[in-house]
Amino acid sequence: MQAAVTVTPAQIPELLLGLATVRPVFLWGAPGIGKSSLVRKFAESLGMECVSLLGTQLAPEDLIGVPQIRDGRSVFCPPEAIARDEPYCLFLDELNAATPDVQKAFYSLILDRRIGSYELPVGSVVIGAGNRATENALARPIASALVNRLTHVHLRASAADWLVWAGENGVHPWVTDYLVDRPDHLWSQPPKTEEPFSTPRSWHMLSDALHSFGPDIGEETLKVVVHGTLTPAHAVSFCGYAKIVRHSFGIEAILKGDASWPARVEDRDLLYYLAEAFRGRLVKELPRRREHVSASMRQTAYRAKSLLVQLAEISVEVAQTVIADDTDGRPVLPAWFLVDAARDMPRLVEARR
Repeated sequence: MQAAVTVTPAQIPELLLGLATVRPVFLWGAPGIGKSSLVRKFAESLGMECVSLLGTQLAPEDLIGVPQIRDGRSVFCPPEAIARDEPYCLFLDELNAATPDVQKAFYSLILDRRIGSYELPVGSVVIGAGNRATENALARPIASALVNRLTHVHLRASAADWLVWAGENGVHPWVTDYLVDRPDHLWSQPPKTEEPFSTPRSWHMLSDALHSFGPDIGEETLKVVVHGTLTPAHAVSFCGYAKIVRHSFGIEAILKGDASWPARVEDRDLLYYLAEAFRGRLVKELPRRREHVSASMRQTAYRAKSLLVQLAEISVEVAQTVIADDTDGRPVLPAWFLVDAARDMPRLVEARR
């Protein structure tokens, strides 16, 4: 299932209010971006109990129920979790990870809100959720008959939305402050190999660990925890950020000449983080066109090239990240600055290519 249009978590409550109250909805989204919590919060807003069924843990009889003999006839009795008297929210989590037989068992429940002779109470809502197969998650093809019984909504991660939630739910300040500076690190594409990757859920896990260990968490322990929850590149950057927080060592001191780039091998994570901060500062302060460069901007550019040379003397690889293109191969820094860099630092620019 490909997303033609995506929405942020902040848009979900209004959409579900208009859609799920009249027709079943399927919420698509990458692992760890908060689909389940959004559905539970929506149910709570309606004053309904949220009953979750996990597709990967169901057999057809878990929905249809088991037969009993009544007056010489067999009658299927739906399970207690489903057969309720009051309206409720039925949340079919990981629906597209269920076996084909289980998916078939959902047909009448989703379209007609009925299982055998039992009907969901008037006012109940049915919401499904799942991950896409392209995100390396456990997923099975959904039959067209089931696809056509649902309204499909595609969710994307939003740093702005998540930071609002984080501020209201006691997320560790190191996490929130870091993601204010690096909102692009909130979520990363699930890897093809078995390794941690960054999601709103994994950042929340990291926050819980930081609260648990407290402010005296050791550097080695911090590395274990961070690398155990985040995308490797994000983990390196966060560890560098943590050093800055602990030692009051930031990019401002380097720009002013009050400090030098950290050169120790054991501070390489800090060096990467400072290089990213340096790149962000240049993107923000340098104008896109040379004719808009003021005298003060020329001084900034001259200082930036000097710092790039110093950085390259420690690590060409780290220095190259400052002038690297974006993921689509487009230059991030102004072209005039890159031309100057090519003239003054040919070795660095050759490494970039």
